[in-house]
Amino acid sequence: MKLLTLNAYLSKSGIGSRRTVVNLIKAGKVQVNNQIIKEPGHRINPAVDRIIYENNILRLPECTYILLNKPKGYITTVSDESGRKTVLDLVKESINQRLFPVGRLDRDTTGLLLLTNDGELTQKLTHPKFEIEKSYHVILDKEVPAQDIERIKKGLKLYDGFIKADKIFYCPDKRKNNVMIKLHSGKNRIVRRIFEYCGYRVTSLEITKFAGLNKIGLRIGQWRKLTAEEIEKLKAI
Repeated sequence: MKLLTLNAYLSKSGIGSRRTVVNLIKAGKVQVNNQIIKEPGHRINPAVDRIIYENNILRLPECTYILLNKPKGYITTVSDESGRKTVLDLVKESINQRLFPVGRLDRDTTGLLLLTNDGELTQKLTHPKFEIEKSYHVILDKEVPAQDIERIKKGLKLYDGFIKADKIFYCPDKRKNNVMIKLHSGKNRIVRRIFEYCGYRVTSLEITKFAGLNKIGLRIGQWRKLTAEEIEKLKAI
């Protein structure tokens, strides 16, 4: 087995995100062969070394990849102190591994969401430098004239920087308040903010494609495991 950095091993073990495990290591919470290691980049051999966290020996789990068609009303967190429904409630009866949502969706946003315990892949798919493209179906409170479509194509200067759509067009055979937009930005609430800036209110927002994946064959609330081919393509990003 190839050598891994300590932070990569912890992330793959499902302890948390890469940033979370770096903080745990620096705080002296992790031991390698009964010795506290505070360097996240410390190299380990998973086949030989014993990695201990909270008095438990960590082992790499089998990675699971779930594609979910998220319904409205579910939040994208592992748990919620207020008792609200989370996306993990939709799979917990069938999947006994600890999974994490890849990215954050508003409670009212629907569509594609990836759940996995592969921390390294999650880091890739959420880091801005990889520019993962998403496609959205947006329904607005009023029709969008062509000049605003062009305006969003050319770009807008929001409070946190310049943003423009990779593509934006009207949905075929629908009213002109139905728009498809493709973006590779990972900024928070970016689609809603684009249209709010232009004077519109988003009444429905659905992710239809993410990192080359689509929701064909998945009804709202349904999920499936990714195929080996889909996993290979995601890892090649």
